[in-house]
Amino acid sequence: MVPSTKEAQRAELHKTIWRIANDLRGSVDGWDFKTYVLGILFYRFISENLTAYLNAHEREAGRSEFDYAKLSDADAEFGRAETVAEKGFYILPSELFESVCRRAGDDENLNETLECVFRNIEGSAVGADSEDDLKGLFDDLDVNSAKLGNTVARRNEKLVKLLGAIGDLELGRFEDHTIDAFGDAYEYLMQMYASSAGKSGGEFYTPQEVSELLARITVVGRTEVNKVYDPACGSGSLLLKFAKVLGKENVRQGFFGQEINLTTYNLARINMFLHDVNYEQFDLAHGDTLTDPAHWDDEPFEAIVSNPPYSIKWDGDADPLLINDPRFAPAGVLAPKSRADLAFTMHILSWLAVDGAAAIVEFPGVLYRGGAERKIRKYLVDNNYVDAVIQLPPDLFFGTTIATCVIVLKKSKTDNAVLFIDASAEFVRGGNKNKLIEANRQKILDAFTAREDAEYFARLVPSAEIAENDYNIAVSSYVEQEDTTEAVDITALNAEIARIVARQTELRTQIDAIVADLEGGA
Repeated sequence: MVPSTKEAQRAELHKTIWRIANDLRGSVDGWDFKTYVLGILFYRFISENLTAYLNAHEREAGRSEFDYAKLSDADAEFGRAETVAEKGFYILPSELFESVCRRAGDDENLNETLECVFRNIEGSAVGADSEDDLKGLFDDLDVNSAKLGNTVARRNEKLVKLLGAIGDLELGRFEDHTIDAFGDAYEYLMQMYASSAGKSGGEFYTPQEVSELLARITVVGRTEVNKVYDPACGSGSLLLKFAKVLGKENVRQGFFGQEINLTTYNLARINMFLHDVNYEQFDLAHGDTLTDPAHWDDEPFEAIVSNPPYSIKWDGDADPLLINDPRFAPAGVLAPKSRADLAFTMHILSWLAVDGAAAIVEFPGVLYRGGAERKIRKYLVDNNYVDAVIQLPPDLFFGTTIATCVIVLKKSKTDNAVLFIDASAEFVRGGNKNKLIEANRQKILDAFTAREDAEYFARLVPSAEIAENDYNIAVSSYVEQEDTTEAVDITALNAEIARIVARQTELRTQIDAIVADLEGGA
């Protein structure tokens, strides 16, 4: 039986996932094993999602006892074309998760069975509009990898346990969910493995509370947007926060992004499906956003969020074509080859709708360094694109302890000033990381929305003052920090010291007298 409350369901789910990860991991490195757990979770999800969809469809047509999972493969073929057009993929009853899981213990060729099933699921989309969204989704789920065991029998033994454990997860029926069970399981796994994998895991995972803050910043005053975009989307967690903040139906044209790492790109597509975002609602591309951007001809985006990689190398002025690229040319200079941070910023500005907003997590150095980065900041400030700069607390992200910042860009501001918010103290310590709890996020959002001075926390600074300060946009340059040192009364302190010295002299005299008495008695 599924627990009744959201908190109970989530706690039970996390507890079970933790057990699975520890029981099954064995010789497989945690971060690598994540791929297997997520892959099988995804396989279960699309099996149940498809079954629920087909059962509901048939029951609406009057077949109240219809159960797709109990059909023969031959009888199931009749619905293939229509279902692929709607759902983007097809799975025969014998290849559904529950069917394979039921037979797994007696299947000596389980690895081959799974490999065939995964190939057939991807193959069901060939020639359909969903082909690119399904292609290669199971590539990282290598059921013949030596990481699972050095013999076929050992690998299959591990696979049987993995199928059984994922099958035992109490995720309930689709129609009974009070939490986004599959999506929540994915997020918990990503966070769990990212926290233990350091940079290798954390570099493409943004903590949920930070993701939510960024999403809310970009939609202040809005109930819907045309579409959302992340040029370095990682596992997609930032994009999907808009489904929670606005509701999927209020992101009218869907979720867009690009990711350079193939494994992570596959995880992002899986994440979309696990959050029940259908193939026609997302458009994720694989490739280098800076030198080979997708979505070039698309309508600009009303909401953009991103946590791009910090200070990575890029081609920069080594590629003579980039200075004439319409994304970078307006600033008259390219971001340094050793630090691509502001190249992502300029790309995002170019893709941003006139009435849109972008929130970008930045390495702090981009706020004050000189050279080409100063010239890019000058362009952004002089053209009134910088709406706000928010200093975040340190140690929020996996793989780094630095205190990052958020730059908010807009193309249609109502004033010629930049709001600076010092949220460096807005956190609670949770485990081995700092966290932005709801109260912290709300305080930042309230200040962002009010757009007015708040002592020691926020200040609205005219662009002219920023220009006079050599286009330094570090928050500490504009928001005064509260002096928390205790005032000391020097006169009172000296009197106390004199009293202590006098008392010390008195005690020494008494001790000398006692010693003299003892010596006299001897």
